[in-house]
Amino acid sequence: MSWLGWVIFVVALLFSVMLHETGHFVTAKKFGMKVTQYFVGFGTTLWSTTRGETEYGIKVLPFGGFVKITGMTSMDEVDPVDEPRSFRQHPAWQRLIVLFAGSFMHFVLALVLLFLVAGGIGLETNHNTASNLGINSCVPANAKAYADNVCTASDRPSPAKAAGLKAGDTIVSFDGKAVSTWTGLGDVIRATPAGKSVPVVIERGGQRQTLHVTLAKVKGVSGSLLGVDEATTFDRYNPIRAVTYAGSTFGEVLTGSVKVIGQLPSAIPHLFAKNRASTSAGQVTSVVGAGEITGDVVSANVGWQVKVDYVLLIMASLNIFVGAFNLLPLLPLDGGHIAVVIYERIRSWFARLRRRPDPGLVDMTKLVPLSMGVFAILVFFGLILILADLVNPVHIT
Repeated sequence: MSWLGWVIFVVALLFSVMLHETGHFVTAKKFGMKVTQYFVGFGTTLWSTTRGETEYGIKVLPFGGFVKITGMTSMDEVDPVDEPRSFRQHPAWQRLIVLFAGSFMHFVLALVLLFLVAGGIGLETNHNTASNLGINSCVPANAKAYADNVCTASDRPSPAKAAGLKAGDTIVSFDGKAVSTWTGLGDVIRATPAGKSVPVVIERGGQRQTLHVTLAKVKGVSGSLLGVDEATTFDRYNPIRAVTYAGSTFGEVLTGSVKVIGQLPSAIPHLFAKNRASTSAGQVTSVVGAGEITGDVVSANVGWQVKVDYVLLIMASLNIFVGAFNLLPLLPLDGGHIAVVIYERIRSWFARLRRRPDPGLVDMTKLVPLSMGVFAILVFFGLILILADLVNPVHIT
């Protein structure tokens, strides 16, 4: 099923890219700017069509996208006929809206996904009860398989399954001791040695019956194994609570994203460490790592609601991170262009105070070396992260 996770991730990523570019496209059109191209991807054109004055298309490398707006900077050559509709000739507030629109769409998408998690799918809630239990199908071969909840054909049935327990059963007593909570059940299981056969009274369909269970041992895991899961439900929030959840979670993820961005330089030395997951490098990943995590979630032995929740949360987090990262005041990111426009307005304001002519647009030719340097650094970071995710991935448990 991991391939399905990858398909879901790639489709969601392309949709996110299209939404980002649509933000630029729609706002530029709204303000009367001339938009000549709207493309998803880079490199050789796979397909395109022209509608009106805009060419729409898909390119071979699905690593982003772009919208080409006439006269984005002072360097661009523009036909005199099109100059009034160029980006650079529009008021600063309109240019800022167009530049911010890409990240804004990422943020809106993230909020919608978080709302769907809380209000549509529901949030997983544990009720600390010995009722409505889930049943594990096997005795995992080792601690890793136990943590990942992975079973193979050679694994023997779990004690609960072998004894005849079924999903939805309620355990009333274990080895003669009454239990009513998940915590209490766990205590008596841990106090019972593996290999011992004990009576377990269950309630099923309003009727009680006694089963005999022989507990098992998983290599590398302390305590005995019965093979049951805690009862969980998915509580759907009402619209107001769902909005509150989306807003608070958005704020938490945004704060975390800013922290992760700040940790990027210090994370590099740990990307290839054996304990990567427990270092700052375990908090950063590339599109390859995000795709792998999505694949792990989709292929995990859990219910569909858990999978959908996790995938939506991954996509929401990714969009928040990308939106925040794109606003960094560094060229060639949108945040760099925003910084240039703000600088132009501040410089113009000071010129008016000094009763001097408006200096006009920033000479972008002077910023090309800086822009190229930042671009090279971003490519370097990206390639290093991809390499680390290929040879030293961080898997969810």
